[in-house]
Formats: sequence, C-alpha cells, structure tokens
Amino acid sequence: MLKFLSKVKIEFNALDPRTAACMEFLAQCNARKAKESNPACQLLVKRRTDDHPPQITVTFVNGVEEKFDATCTPAQTIRTMILEKGTMLETEQMFKDAGEKWPVIIPEEEIHQSAPGTKPRKAEEKKQ
Repeated sequence: MLKFLSKVKIEFNALDPRTAACMEFLAQCNARKAKESNPACQLLVKRRTDDHPPQITVTFVNGVEEKFDATCTPAQTIRTMILEKGTMLETEQMFKDAGEKWPVIIPEEEIHQSAPGTKPRKAEEKKQ
C-alpha cells in the first residue's frame, strides 16, 4: 500500500472514541512489509487536543492528495481505495513508458465486439 504513497498524515485526538480507523491504519502503515515496500514514504502522526474529527490524508507518488474522514471510513476501506488508485497509477505509467497515450481511448465499435473464444487445455498439458 505505501509503495503508491509519498506521504501519510494521520490526525486524531487520543481521547476521542472515534479513533479506531486511525489506529488501525497507523498499525498497517507501521507493519514491516508496508515500510519495506516504500521506505521513503513519510509517516506523520499529529495528536490533536481539540475536537477535530480523526482524519487521514495521503499523498500519492504523483502528488495527488486525498483526505479521508476516519470517523466514518474504516481503515480497510481506505486501504482498498489506495490500492485501487495505485493500480491505476501503475497502469498509466506502464502505458506512458510504452509510448502510448493516456487515457486509452477505445473506439465505440471495438467495445461492442465479441471476444475471441478460448479452447480448454488438454489433460496432458495441465500436468506439465
């Protein structure tokens, strides 16, 4: 998840009972595997003393910043959204590296074409 991010900022009041998503997301960010995926990702934790709602702000590697209201968005949902957007960023970069335009424009007539059929593999081929 962190491989798609350059910065994560988690803000919460420790006395606020709505901090569960922030704590869970912070734990996910501090996991060894997550840190190893992008050691350069900045992880900032701001402990607040006011009644500001818990909030998670992420900055993607392309500079886009996104804020999540952690009072009503579970940590797993935030993680899933980051992974989906990150996959899109990877796909975009792959097309650009190949010299293709982004976004890819598919002609209307191609959208409605049927896909070619596939043949099931023979039993002998499956064993190999």
